[in-house]
Amino acid sequence: MSRKTHRWSGGRKFAAVTAVAALGLGAAACSGTSASSTSGGKVTVSINCAPTEAQNPIQHKEWVADVATFEKANPNITIASVYNNPCTNLPVFTAQLRAGTEPDIFYIDFTDLPQVLTAGQAADITSYVNSTTVPTLKDIVPAAMAAVTAGKTIYGLPTNNYTQGLIYNRALFSQAGLNPNDPPTTWAQVETDAKAIAKLGNGIEGWGDYSAGNNGGWHFASYMDALGGTTVNTNNAPPTADFDNADGTAILEALHTLRFTDNAMSATQGLAWGTLQAQFGAGKLGMYIAAPDDIYNQITAVDKGNINDIGMGPLPSLTGKPAGSLGGGNAYIFAKHDTPAQIEAGIKFIDFEDLTPGQGVTFNYARQKANGLPVGFDEPSLFGGAAGTQVQALRTKYTTINQSYYQSYVNANEASDGEPFDAQAVYKTLDPMMLAVLTEPNVNIPALLKTSATNVNTLLQFSS
Repeated sequence: MSRKTHRWSGGRKFAAVTAVAALGLGAAACSGTSASSTSGGKVTVSINCAPTEAQNPIQHKEWVADVATFEKANPNITIASVYNNPCTNLPVFTAQLRAGTEPDIFYIDFTDLPQVLTAGQAADITSYVNSTTVPTLKDIVPAAMAAVTAGKTIYGLPTNNYTQGLIYNRALFSQAGLNPNDPPTTWAQVETDAKAIAKLGNGIEGWGDYSAGNNGGWHFASYMDALGGTTVNTNNAPPTADFDNADGTAILEALHTLRFTDNAMSATQGLAWGTLQAQFGAGKLGMYIAAPDDIYNQITAVDKGNINDIGMGPLPSLTGKPAGSLGGGNAYIFAKHDTPAQIEAGIKFIDFEDLTPGQGVTFNYARQKANGLPVGFDEPSLFGGAAGTQVQALRTKYTTINQSYYQSYVNANEASDGEPFDAQAVYKTLDPMMLAVLTEPNVNIPALLKTSATNVNTLLQFSS
């Protein structure tokens, strides 16, 4: 979804949606018009989402060092870093697309490509992307490349890819008499474990979920993927809602039971991103679904949770084996105004900084460990093949965490299903459904699904 997963803690786009006014980020913070020169064979390339010194001092230091190393090796290329946090401020992003003032290379969440293409602000870089310019190209997972491709045209390069799993508090599991090495895999087991954890009292909840800020619909879509279903059927023209069925019913019934029959969820609902992480970091939440970066970017880094109390398992399903996971991630898109020299230089830098195992702010695990950053989480899940094997070997070599705590999540190897058509709008439309099932004791689930499907179909009629 609107997930701002990245190599450093910069928040997620859905966090930015609700907090943009409070952040006070002006347009100048992200501005990056092309001020590049190609005279004399020299080229300048502006790129945003450079880690800021204030919010991410270690990654900022690493980025500056990498730019210096890259420019020394490529004396004709100058990288003009645009420092902004969060990386995507929706009003600014939209305004830049309308004006054509985005940086030469600009950061997006996977769900943003349609907006960029509608604005006509993406350069076709297909002819520049090959196994010579990007040696790991063949190993980038298909879902990640699909997020920067329309038809057969490539508009950018992915820098992160994620799938979700179950984040759980090992300490609370032990306190509740549960096995911390055996996280639940079915909704029935989730119910059993959530009830046991909630009985600990002291404000501790067994299960947490979202229902605001587009996040409720996002989680619902991921639950659908885990059951082998889908939220939107794109085989129809226009696409249609595909959750008013047994899978959708099972999900809503499970959540409603956790909330009202088992009293395993908070009485306070309408929660958006950030609330569950804070609750979890404070030791007051047993389980919720997310991707690994929630742990190292938010729960431990911001909410001061204990890394030794945290584990991950696969998404809950009906069978105990998830069919897939809603996946997402981030990419860099090349602006329409880029020159061929800027495209070539930009691809070279992204390959250096983001797509080469063992180097850059993403995959230089030796440096990350030396700088005190956590190493060993199975994210980004950007590569398969030889590059994937190499990355995993480096993670294991330099790990700073107990990887066994996350092994069941890794072993599940959930396929990334991407995100539904017109994802942000669909998630927003589904938030009220999630809110209703978590706040209305006598909610009519069949009617709720039918109404929600009708609303999504109406949306899709005008967005296809």
